[in-house]
Amino acid sequence: MNYQQAWDYLDSLQFHKIKLGLEAMHSFMARVGNPEQRLNYVHVAGTNGKGSVSITLLTLLSRAGYRVGLYTSPHLSSVRERFRINDSFISEKKFAELATRIREVLSEEKITYFELTTALAFLWFAEEELDLVVLETGLGGRLDATNIVIPLVSVITNVSMDHEAYLGNTLSAVAGEKAGIIKTGVSVVSAVKEGEGLAEVCEVCREKEAPLLLYGNSFRSALSNNGSWSWHGEASFSKASYQDLRCSMKGEYQISNASLALAVIELLKGRGFVLSAKDIRQGLAAVQWPGRLEHFCLDRKSRMRVQSSGAVDKICYLLDGAHNPAGVDSLVQTLLKECSFRRLLVIWGAMVDKDLEKTLPPVAELADLIFLTKPVGERSAEPELLLKNVPTTFQSRCRLYPTVEEAIAGAEALATEDDLILIAGSLYLVGASRKILLGELVR
Repeated sequence: MNYQQAWDYLDSLQFHKIKLGLEAMHSFMARVGNPEQRLNYVHVAGTNGKGSVSITLLTLLSRAGYRVGLYTSPHLSSVRERFRINDSFISEKKFAELATRIREVLSEEKITYFELTTALAFLWFAEEELDLVVLETGLGGRLDATNIVIPLVSVITNVSMDHEAYLGNTLSAVAGEKAGIIKTGVSVVSAVKEGEGLAEVCEVCREKEAPLLLYGNSFRSALSNNGSWSWHGEASFSKASYQDLRCSMKGEYQISNASLALAVIELLKGRGFVLSAKDIRQGLAAVQWPGRLEHFCLDRKSRMRVQSSGAVDKICYLLDGAHNPAGVDSLVQTLLKECSFRRLLVIWGAMVDKDLEKTLPPVAELADLIFLTKPVGERSAEPELLLKNVPTTFQSRCRLYPTVEEAIAGAEALATEDDLILIAGSLYLVGASRKILLGELVR
């Protein structure tokens, strides 16, 4: 297969619905010699923040000279975004080659979309001389296709409600699924809270004799008056400390995510990984995670990126993949505390299986105008359905558009340079919008 044929083959597997379980992964990896067993991992699970923690680890370690693989999901516009070594994404040629090999080994057998991408990641990373792989779960943890590895460190960012159809409709059930990545004797770094998964994670850690290192207990952060922050480890981290840190990404919660990453870095030092304070400061300031509280402005005529302050006729955007109640709450707090605008114009699209009643209303309260639209995909909610979940008081602010392109054009036609256009509700919407506004992320 060439690259396009390989991508089409992968897309065809979406007809095989999400199937949690490890049997298919164990079976396939055994048939290709279990290459995943030759790699070192940090395994990252959680409801929100997985991607931010993962990209922060990649950035810090690669800046220190290590060769690090990163596997994340979903992608914004190109499937190649899921597979990365330091600053390089998998090539079209290598993606096609490995997808072809997987299809030949499978023959008539079918696996899911995520199982194939996970297998492809293991095969690619095993071919390269990597020091470490940062491996993000796709959904849950216990039965997630990535959960066939024994990592150096496990991470559970947090627990909140999401994917209830697969993980359960209580926080306890969801936490139990996330805690399924915990392995015997392997340290767990986490920001889970009392009443939000802590009891379940603690119980599994006790059963597995896995040390649990909690944000706010084993390590903590502190904001300074000048906008910088510091990180402090307790006895488990030999009282390690870093001062004058700054995150490149918007959102106060990014300090929590960065703190988790720093805790992992400190544990990896015990495994021979060496990073200087300079590596850490510069790395944190350089982290980029497109589509997650990503702010930029475009010149209205040239469509080129420009500074947010300046005399040009510009349109300013904030893109965020917030799609569950906890993510939307963080987005709202960022809008209130860190963003300045005359009017907020919201372009919103969501998947039909998301909690629309709890995600759209908090954003609608802040919006001056709301542009409801539908990214391409069978799971995307129709704009008319989205409208039903906007509180009656705010429905007069809504406009419905059948395509993302039309929604963007409609918002831009009404936006002034003092307004902010927020695009949120789904990473699929953010990915489609970002491609229209900025082009492909992967070249």
